[in-house]
Amino acid sequence: MSKEILNTNGEKLGEITLNEQVFGVEPNLHVMHLALRRQLNNARQGSACAKTRAEVSGGGKKPWKQKGTGRARAGSLRSPLFAGGGVIFGPKPRSYAFNMPQKARQLALKSALSARSEQMVVVKDFSTIAEPKTKLMVSALKSLNVSGKILIVADVKADENKNLELSARNIPSVKIILPSNLNVKDLLEADSVVITESAVNEVTERLQ
Repeated sequence: MSKEILNTNGEKLGEITLNEQVFGVEPNLHVMHLALRRQLNNARQGSACAKTRAEVSGGGKKPWKQKGTGRARAGSLRSPLFAGGGVIFGPKPRSYAFNMPQKARQLALKSALSARSEQMVVVKDFSTIAEPKTKLMVSALKSLNVSGKILIVADVKADENKNLELSARNIPSVKIILPSNLNVKDLLEADSVVITESAVNEVTERLQ
């Protein structure tokens, strides 16, 4: 599978052959779903906490005598039966994280890349953005004919992309990630994916 390599003015500079083992696999929906769930679960704080009857303050004195009042027996006002009492089986801090085998995670990423290959635009680099200006970035995205939620996969630390992050951060629909941080959630959420030639090579090397 080959793609045109464009510059940020939308002009064709050449072609790149995308590795079929990375960008042309049959998307595995089940593994992608697992990877997405894992990513969302691992991001959860899991800090919800309710106090049991042992942890609520107060309740040291027996509220009324055991017999003779006509009321039900009670040993503490902090019983879950009373207002202000403890919570039965309430949430406690916990981890929602779960693991996936490395090969399954790689398959999920390959599946997501393959599912997004039609909406993928390969650019040489962002060196034409000579200064950190949002206007230049908007113009570049217009020239590349991408719209909606845009995911840009590029090494922002590289010299040729040095103005990319500052130029794009004021555009709400644009998200930039490093090739090493590429993930299933961002790929599936994006309407268009703009990826640099060096990022394609880095991702291919990592996943094949």
